[in-house]
Order: sequence, then C-alpha cells, then structure tokens
Amino acid sequence: MDKLPKIALPAIFIFIVLIIGISKSTVTIDSGQAGVLYKTFGGGVVTDQPPMGEGFHLVAPWNRVTVYEVRQQEVLESMNVLSSNGLDIKLEASAWFEPIRSDLGKLHQEKGTEYIQRVLLPTIRSAARSVVGRYTPEQLYSSKRDAIQQEIFDETQKIVSGQYIQLNEILVRDVTLPPTIKDAIERKLKQEQESLEYEFRLVTAKKEAEKVTIEAQGKADANRILSASLNDQILKDKGIDATLKLAESPNSKVVIVGGSDGLPLILGNN
Repeated sequence: MDKLPKIALPAIFIFIVLIIGISKSTVTIDSGQAGVLYKTFGGGVVTDQPPMGEGFHLVAPWNRVTVYEVRQQEVLESMNVLSSNGLDIKLEASAWFEPIRSDLGKLHQEKGTEYIQRVLLPTIRSAARSVVGRYTPEQLYSSKRDAIQQEIFDETQKIVSGQYIQLNEILVRDVTLPPTIKDAIERKLKQEQESLEYEFRLVTAKKEAEKVTIEAQGKADANRILSASLNDQILKDKGIDATLKLAESPNSKVVIVGGSDGLPLILGNN
C-alpha cells in the first residue's frame, strides 16, 4: 500500500503528458478551410506541398498548423475619393475574393493571416482613387457606374494577381455626392428628360401631319386620275354590263332598250 502512491504519481504524470501531446498533435480542419503546416525543426512553412485539406490530421506536437478560409469571401470598404474636378465623394465598394489554394503556403509565409488588411484593402483603395479621379460627379452618379466598377476591378486585379489572391468581382455598392451637387445633377437630368420628351412630341406631331398630307394628296391624285379616265362611252359600257348582270337574275323584269342617255332600262315586277 505504501508503494502505490509512488507508482501512481508517475503514471498520472505520464498520462497527463500523453493527453497534452495528443491534443497538440491533432488538427481538425472544417469544410471550406485548408491548413498551412509550420515545421519548427524542418525548415519553417511548408510551401512545396499542397495545404492540408478538410478532416482530421496528426502532426508532431512541436509543429503548428494555421487554418485559412479558402472559400469565396467578401470584404466591404468605404472610402473618400476625389472626382476629376476635386469634389469629395464617398464610395462604398465590396470585393469577392479567395486565396489561391495551391499558393496558400506562400501567402502565409509572405503576407500572413492579415493579408486582407495588408494587401487587398489598400489595393482596392488605390485603384478606386485612381479610377474615380478620371470622372466628373455627374458621370459617377449616372452613366458611368458600370464602367467605373470594371475599371476598379481591372486595376485591382493587376496588383493582386501576383499576391496569391484570386479576385472574382468588384461591386460598387454606393456613390454618395455632396447634397448640393446631387440636387444640381438631378435638376439637370430632369430638364434634359423634359426637353427630350418635348422634342419627341414635336417629331410625332410633325410625322402625323406629314401622314395626313400624304393621304390627302393620294386621294386627290386618285380622284383626278379617275375623273380624267371617265367619258360618256365608258359610262355607257359600264351601264350595259350592269344591265346584263341584272337581266341574268331569276327575278322577272322588262328590259327596255334605248332608255335615257342611250342606256337600257329595267322594269321589274318585284
């Protein structure tokens, strides 16, 4: 009995050490994540092998695993930028991105876990300021939103393409102009719309008048041609043709030849 405590204490100690060692040697990586292995006695960050995938992994207790999100992510950034004429404009944009899985070790080694703050966001700010500085407030507010969005994406893509980050999309969420500038632009757009509507009404009225004139001219020409082509002989011929057709009908009638104007007369009993 006196020897039991002397045996139990080392056993308990060894058991605790084993539990700690096992807990330090296991890593569980969730879906949409990947792990970068750091070998304390083996050269540091592993960059020549694919990152650790989803699931349960055993690693040496003296090594470390850093877990990264490798699914598409979104980051929202609000910034103040200047237009081409120096007006202060608030721009809100978001980026869809994901780290390049095969380069995750290099990303961890060169940029670290804060790569979004160190690389992506500064790049978006720089690209936005460069692009917005080419446009007037009116262009930013109305017609050039899609073009600005694409240009910001293109400039951001050029910079991050070598930074182990895959940029999928840049979305311009909102452009906020100074209230006085916004009101002036809206008034101008309204006036332009009213002017276009008035011009449309004028063009429509002119075309309608031209249509009426053309129709009236056509009728006048037709009547003139018809009048010029009719003479007494033609009228008599047409009257005879009509008389013959009536005579062929089953109703009883009397045809008198040599009626008024030389045309036959038809006297019917019905």
